Amino acid sequence: MEQRKSHKDEKGNAQAGQTLVRQNTDVLCDGGLSRSSDETSVMGAEQRAKVIQLELPLATFIDKGRDSGIETKGLPITKRMVWEAYKKVRSNKGAAGIDNETLDLYKERLKDNLYILWNRMSSGSYFPPSVLEVEIPKDDGRKRKLGIPTVNDRVAQQVVKTYLEPRFEAEFSPHSYGYRPKKNAHQAVAAVQKNVRQYRWVIDMDITGFFDNMSHGLLMKAIDRHVEEKWAKMYIKRWLEAPIEDKDGNKRYRNGTGTPQGGVISPLLANLFLHYALDRWLEIKYPQLRFVRYADDAIIHCNNQTEAEKVLNAIKQRMIDCGLEVNERKSKIAYCKNANRKGTYKVVKFDFLGFTFQPRPTSTKAGQMFLGFDCAISTKSKKKIIEIFRKSNFHRWTVSDITRIADEFNSKIQGWINYYGQFRKYSLMKIFRIFHHRLMSWAVNRYKRFKGSMRKAGRWIYEMARSQPNLFVHWQHGFQGA
Repeated sequence: MEQRKSHKDEKGNAQAGQTLVRQNTDVLCDGGLSRSSDETSVMGAEQRAKVIQLELPLATFIDKGRDSGIETKGLPITKRMVWEAYKKVRSNKGAAGIDNETLDLYKERLKDNLYILWNRMSSGSYFPPSVLEVEIPKDDGRKRKLGIPTVNDRVAQQVVKTYLEPRFEAEFSPHSYGYRPKKNAHQAVAAVQKNVRQYRWVIDMDITGFFDNMSHGLLMKAIDRHVEEKWAKMYIKRWLEAPIEDKDGNKRYRNGTGTPQGGVISPLLANLFLHYALDRWLEIKYPQLRFVRYADDAIIHCNNQTEAEKVLNAIKQRMIDCGLEVNERKSKIAYCKNANRKGTYKVVKFDFLGFTFQPRPTSTKAGQMFLGFDCAISTKSKKKIIEIFRKSNFHRWTVSDITRIADEFNSKIQGWINYYGQFRKYSLMKIFRIFHHRLMSWAVNRYKRFKGSMRKAGRWIYEMARSQPNLFVHWQHGFQGA
């Protein structure tokens, strides 16, 4: 991503790409968000940025065309930055926003769309449209609200995200793994797996409606500490205040809290908020402990039950101070029981990122068995996958051959194995047994020669797995006999 060298002009205003931490901002107390004695008025910057757009003809967007020599105007946003942002949005795919414009439709007028976006962003006159609100079901039967920006707005957000992300990354804790470059969920699970061998107790913490309740005021204080550029803060403020609209056209506005869970820049802003609200606070107040955070899910490792209870109570108060609330129903304290930890406690397991940590039979390299405390795919995750089998009703696809079933499920199976197979892959056996049982039902319904015999159908599928092991992905991973 191209960024210009940073410097200050004769008025002392920061220019593009500058990585600054404000020297006149008070030191964070206990890692918290403190006030700056001379915070810049964002609204003032916003008014100054409303300059008249230059009347430039549309041209081939990047490094070509009639106006390729004219690169920037009022703000240091280049055409190259917009182009790279679009490529990132395109690779991430995603649904249409409130304007119903898909990525394919956006591409039909790509050069014009990107030019207009650059023209408006670089002059300070870009305002985000409404965010489309959609609801998806949660495990507990309730609905999770997602906010889907338009394709054009996702490109705009990506421009600012790419610009700011490196300086935020330099500050973030190594124990934070969610939505960060070169970090992923498997690394977070592996970190917890390592920590439970050292610490006997964990706090499994969940924040109630984090993306809906994140304070704009506290977030902007954190941004002020790291972002000097008024234009970047102006656009962040506009995205935070963008209206929310459902498919029926009902529009509402945020009241100083929340960011769309589905926006491009939202995860970066959420990580910055929790960096100060939780991560730095834990590192300063409890340096003897370890924690792992992935977005708004966190595991805090403690030495004993008393310590865990005290820390959880302190976290609850800390969240209240930051305008948030610990989810009492989902949060808990668990004992990491194994062969060397013989205490008897009610809660000896917890879930994290689709895996369940609990006492499990474990073998040494020499093949000796002992009781360990380890992770594998959770029961909740298994049920979700099995529900996909049930809803598909593929055992009734009697007009289709087995290759149609393979085409339908192979990409899904590959994804499940890639994610859940990283830890105790053989735990997926139950899932594939159920899949094979439905496959046997399909064979019985389709072929009269089996005369309703599940045993004969099962033998036929087993022989096919041996003769055509590449037909289904899981057969290639040793699950032929599931």
